[in-house]
Amino acid sequence: METIIPDCDVIGNPKMFSEADSVPQKPAPDMPSGRPTSIKNNNVGVQTSALASFSHVKTSGFQNQGSNTQSFRPTVQPSYQPPPNYKNHGAIMRNEAPARIIPIAALNPYQGRWAIKARVTAKGDLRRYNNARGDGKVFSFDLLDSDGGEIRATCFNAVVDRFYDTIEVGKVYVISKGSLKPAQKNFNHLKNEWEIFLETASSVDLFPDEDASIPRQQFSFRPISEIQHTESNSILDVIGVVVTVNPSVPILRKNGMETQRRILNLKDQSGLSVELTLWGEFCNREGQQLQEMVETGNFPILAIKAGKVNDFTGKSVSTISATQLFINPDCSEANSLRDWFEHGGKEIASHSISREVMPGGSKNETRKTLAQIKDEGLGRSDKPDWITVKATISFIKTDNFCYTACPLMIGDRQCNKKVTKSGNSRWLCDRCNQEFEECDYRYLLQVQVQDHTGLTWVTAFQETGEEILGCSAKDLYLLKYEAENDVKFTEIIRNCLFTEFLLRLKIKEEIYGDEQRVKITVVKAEKVNYSEESRFLFDMIPKFQLR
Repeated sequence: METIIPDCDVIGNPKMFSEADSVPQKPAPDMPSGRPTSIKNNNVGVQTSALASFSHVKTSGFQNQGSNTQSFRPTVQPSYQPPPNYKNHGAIMRNEAPARIIPIAALNPYQGRWAIKARVTAKGDLRRYNNARGDGKVFSFDLLDSDGGEIRATCFNAVVDRFYDTIEVGKVYVISKGSLKPAQKNFNHLKNEWEIFLETASSVDLFPDEDASIPRQQFSFRPISEIQHTESNSILDVIGVVVTVNPSVPILRKNGMETQRRILNLKDQSGLSVELTLWGEFCNREGQQLQEMVETGNFPILAIKAGKVNDFTGKSVSTISATQLFINPDCSEANSLRDWFEHGGKEIASHSISREVMPGGSKNETRKTLAQIKDEGLGRSDKPDWITVKATISFIKTDNFCYTACPLMIGDRQCNKKVTKSGNSRWLCDRCNQEFEECDYRYLLQVQVQDHTGLTWVTAFQETGEEILGCSAKDLYLLKYEAENDVKFTEIIRNCLFTEFLLRLKIKEEIYGDEQRVKITVVKAEKVNYSEESRFLFDMIPKFQLR
């Protein structure tokens, strides 16, 4: 209950009754319970308004006198005395009384007063913006309560100055007096349709004692096998064993700022692996630590909170500003994964879903011959066909095996458009309309492949070119045109000729000028593992048995 008015003037002229003043009254004959329906007192004139005090009559004041008479002693309830905090304040405003703590899941915009007790699980960076209303600054932090509810709180401008230095990840706070608005799902990945916007009147108080009922972090892990069926740009949690870590490389963004990129591979019990791309500070913090652990033979468990799914030539995961990385976390999923890895999982070959599994459902692993590409008219429908062929590389064109590419980042992808040298020996990208000192080099290989049914030409770009030749396009370019080491260059090319590969091909008819041609692109190339290939052929034998 909430007290609206602590004191009020006395209504009418009530007087206290004594025992001697009470006069027994006969109950109404038709009253079954014996309680009086009306009361008269000839000694004291009581105003009608004083009858309200009868609702507080003590039942102990009734005494039986004979079989049909009762006496009573009415009492007047003393006036309410407010607690010391509210004395001398006059009427108490609704927002002055402490709000009741409720679960995050119960929050909605239609509540006037609320409070939540939650732990800060993530704190975003302070960002500055400029729009039609002027300059500003903003930061957000994520909250988790004991019931598992999550919500994001956002502060703007003057509110940032109040709370940015106060909020610490891992601490528990009691928060009240904020407004709730629909969550912006483009930036907010939490499973809550609302978001808290703190205001100048908002209250954020540190809870003095540690509350063990509120977990440090909440995960909703998805196995790697599900990532390959997840829509691009989805935000999810994933956990796996780090099996490889690539060095960090500098990347120039479109705004001219340089950042870092590092790629590592995770595997789990599903028998699949996935690429994880680290951006920015993740490369130097967790990325460097992971690289050192893997180099010493210690394969850590890595949990990714809020990773973004990409589908460029396969499914992969990348970090965003809201991503959190946890190395060897203390949770049941990590313990189970560690036990599996140490008891045989380490020796199990994993299948990568990055740059390998393509859209198209069951066609991903459809094994075909080169002759079937033409005989079955593959690639001539509205959607491309995805097949796998076992073929031998018989020839590679070496006159234009790579091109100069733009190194700038557009979002989380590299521009890669062909660049040209400007008059001052700097590289110019027409798409980005910027100049820079150094460009990137990317493969554009024209490769002839053949099997027992025929031969065809295919195109291999950057990643697949590296898989075929075993070195980067930049290294090969410098070897040929700057070092002018034709012997070494020829040796690299010859080493991959007449080698059998399993090639994942994308086949699609495209228009060049006025001519329609079927373009075949290599999206994955791996040398044939003859042990696995033998098992595949054994499994195929029953399908060709005569009925």
